This record gives sequence, structure tokens and C-alpha cells, in this order.
Amino acid sequence: MNKLKFFSVAFFAAFSLANAQDIDQAKKAIDAEQFDKAKKILKAVLQAKPSNGTASFLLGNVYTYQREVDSAKIYYQKGIAGSDGAKLNYIGLGQLDLEAKNQTAAQSNFDIAIKDAKRKDATVPTYIARAYMNISKPDFKNAIAILEKAKIDSPQNAELLLALGDAYYLENKQNEAYSAYRSAFQIDPTMLRAKMQLGVLLKGAKSYDLAINAFNEVIAINPNYGPVYRELAETYYKWGRNKPSKSAENMQLAISNYDKYMSLTDYSLASRLRRADFLVLLKNWTELEKEANKMIELDKVNPRIFRYLAYSAFENGNVDVALKSLESFITNPNSKIIAKDYIYLAEIKFKKSIAADGLTIDQTMYASGLIDLKKALELEPLATEDLNDIGKKLFSKKFYKEAASIFELGTKNTEDKNYVDDNIYYALSILYANSKKDVKADLNELKNADAALDKVIVAAPTYQDAFLYKARINRLAENEDFIIKNYEAYIAKLTEKGELANANHKTKVIESYNNLAASYADKDKAKAVEYFNKTLAIDPTNDYATKSLATLK
Repeated sequence: MNKLKFFSVAFFAAFSLANAQDIDQAKKAIDAEQFDKAKKILKAVLQAKPSNGTASFLLGNVYTYQREVDSAKIYYQKGIAGSDGAKLNYIGLGQLDLEAKNQTAAQSNFDIAIKDAKRKDATVPTYIARAYMNISKPDFKNAIAILEKAKIDSPQNAELLLALGDAYYLENKQNEAYSAYRSAFQIDPTMLRAKMQLGVLLKGAKSYDLAINAFNEVIAINPNYGPVYRELAETYYKWGRNKPSKSAENMQLAISNYDKYMSLTDYSLASRLRRADFLVLLKNWTELEKEANKMIELDKVNPRIFRYLAYSAFENGNVDVALKSLESFITNPNSKIIAKDYIYLAEIKFKKSIAADGLTIDQTMYASGLIDLKKALELEPLATEDLNDIGKKLFSKKFYKEAASIFELGTKNTEDKNYVDDNIYYALSILYANSKKDVKADLNELKNADAALDKVIVAAPTYQDAFLYKARINRLAENEDFIIKNYEAYIAKLTEKGELANANHKTKVIESYNNLAASYADKDKAKAVEYFNKTLAIDPTNDYATKSLATLK
């Protein structure tokens, strides 16, 4: 009997040790972003011991990360009824409550989780802080407050310090983040993520060469640590964006390091979706379309795949595939639609609306696209920054009226980096649309164009051409006084800048002098003669000035 009892105790001790080792291996897999591997380990633990609350919690976290909320909730709820680590699952449920903007329910769950936690055990406060960080609209201040309080009793807890570093980093407090990461790695030299994050700080400071050196130090410790290759990929991408001379080389290094990251993590659908996001950043549309089609073979249900297929198909010239894919995505009730989706849908419709000969435009299709742009701005007002290029494409094809409607959207957002440019192109679009043959000038539209250029003069007072364009608009509107006022303002601005004799402005200066002379001809002949003579001084063969002078004399 005693032997049997001893055997049972030894067996359960060995069983518990094996479970603990499996949990540790699952944590390492999660840190290494090997999520499929982590799920297999944790499911095996739960199959052997369904009451393992820690395994349920970690498995729920993996599903939460992969945005499979329903699966996450199932494991958190199962974990609550478990044994060891059961209360951690209340933290998981609390995070889901935070995501659902139910702060009261979240706090209630966090209170249950922390109720019986040991004062010097930082596990619970660390996970609660991460719950605040991991939601779509993070609360870093709350996370920092929780971690700093827990740090008083657990100043040497590496996991806590890593979380604190993440919170400070995301709060843009770089010095505090650096201190926390460095301390975490000093306490636990196996914590490669803490050391990697030191490189991430350098990347954020645009010290790309130093960041790459820091990431290579991590690789020297463990060349199979996958996340560091993702950070390398993103660093090379950003370096390529900031240094055009090395862009092609760095973009290639970016994708090769990202592929290395994939090879060391997994090729699950979630990982492929993340790679697709990176391909969008790289604007590698050929590879993205291939990847999207591979993902459809794996999962014909996930709507995000159709977003990637739509984006890449459009950029690769497959407009019909793009339209069908994006409409499938947007009409799917499970899709999380962003402003960019509507912007792409509008671009697709604009492209389809233009006839093959490039001379006419389908107004119904165009109007539908314009509605999509407005939907994009309802979701994200700053999306106006993406509209400038769209307007310019229509402008370059001489669809001025249609371009004006797009630029007008940008003129309403003073925070838009293209605000000045949008106002200029809006005014020019109206000017050219109303200058076409057989088109009667719309005085209200011309008035709006003139007002847009007034905004330009306020926002960019050194931009002299705003006065030139105002003069042209008023010529079309036959406002003689404002023709004179604006052409003279244009000449005055060039004189003020010492650029009146600059050859680059010669044609515009002659235009100004000749139109000023014409406007003065009926009311001040001396002024008219003066301006025609100024034209001839810089262009002695100018036919209009020569003939007009002869008439005046």
C-alpha cells in the first residue's frame, strides 16, 4: 500500500513537471511567434489535463492575437472552472470586455483575478497591464500605472520589466522604455525580446544602421529567433523609404528577411495575413496577388483575403477582379472595413468609368466612386491625404470637372498635408473646366476657385502663382478690377523676391503685362502703353503688344 502511494505521488509529480515544461515550451513558442506550434502544445496539455487553467488562458491569448475572439472566449470560460492558473482567465475575459468598451465588466474580471494573488507575484498585474495594451485602442497610461505599482514589490521581475518597456515605448517615452528593456535583459539574458526591443527603439529613432547592428546581436545569440527577422525587414523597409538611392536594395532585403521570419514561425493563415500587410507596405503587388490566391486555397471564408486580392489586382491592372473582390469584402458582415477599402473601391470605379479611348467618362460610375470616397472620409477624416493622387490622375486626363470634386474634399481639411496643393488643383480644375469650348462659365464655380486661392495665399504667402491663377479666373469671369489687382500682385511678389527678371517666369510676366495693358486700355491709356512697353522690353517681337501699341497711338 505504501509502495502504491509512493508510486502515485511520484507519478503525479512527474506529470505536473511535464505539464509545467509544456507550458514553458508554449510560452517560448508564443514569444517566438510560432502560434500554430503553441496551439498544438497547449491543446495537448488540455487533452491530458482539461482543468489546466494556465493552458486555457494562454491558448485564449493566442486566439485573441489572431483575432479569433469566439474561440478565445471559449477557452477563457473553460479555464475559469479549471485548477492551477484558473483566475488568469478572468484577465482574458477582461481584455475582451475592454475591447467591447465595457470598462465596468473588465474591472470586475480584473478584480477577481487579482483578489488572491500573492503580493510579490507580478504575473497577474503584468497580464492585466498587457490586456490594456493589447486592445485596438490601448490605454498605456493605465498599463504603466499598474506595472509601476507592481514593480515596487517585484523590481527584479524580467517579464514585468519587459511589459513596462513595451508600455513606455508605445507611450513614446523612449528613455524609460530603454531603461526597462535593458534591465529586463540584464536580469534574464535569455529574454531575447527585451534585447530585440532595444533595436526597435533605434529603428524608431531612424538610426537604421545601429538598429540593424542591434538585431544582428540578437541573431548572434540565437539565429533561429524569428521575430528579429521581422524587425530587420521593417527596418530595411523604412530605410529604403528614407534613402531613395538604396531603396531597391533595401526593399529586397526587407522581403528576404520577412520570408526568413515566416520560415522560422509558421505559414498559418494568420501569419500569411500579416505578411500580406507587409507586402502592402512594400507595394509589392505582384507578390501580394500571388499570396492572396494562395490564401484563398487555404481559406475561402476569411474576408481579409479578398481585400488583398482587390488591392493587388487593381494595382496589377486586373480591374474586374479587383471590383468583384472588393465588393465581396465590403458586403461581408464579418469584414472590418477601413477608409482605404472605400478609397480603393472608388479608384476602381473611376478607372472603369473612363472609356477605352480616354475621351469620355461614365458619370453614373464616377458618381458611385465619389460616394465611396465620402464614406472613406466618414471613417477617417485624414484619409483626404490619399485623395490628392486620385484627383491628379483625372486632372492629367483632362477630366477637370470630376477632378475638382475630388480636390474639393481635400480643401475642407486644414490638417491635410496636401491642403495647399488640393486648393491649387481645385482652383485650376474649375478654371480649365470652365475654359473649355462650348462651355458657359459658371460664375459660382469661379467664385469658389478664387476663394480656394485665397486660402493658398494665407497658408503659403510666398507662392506667387496663386495671384496669377486668381487673375486668370477673374479674366474668365470678366472682373476687370480683380484682373488688374491680381496681375499686379503677381508682379509685385516676383519683384519682392528679386525674381522678376528670372527667365523661368518670362512667359507669365509677359502674360501679366499684356493683360494689365488690355485692362487699362479703356480707362488709362498711359498705363496701358507703359505695360505694353514693358512686354516689348523683354520680348521685342511680341506681336500682340506691337499691334496693340499701334492701335493705342
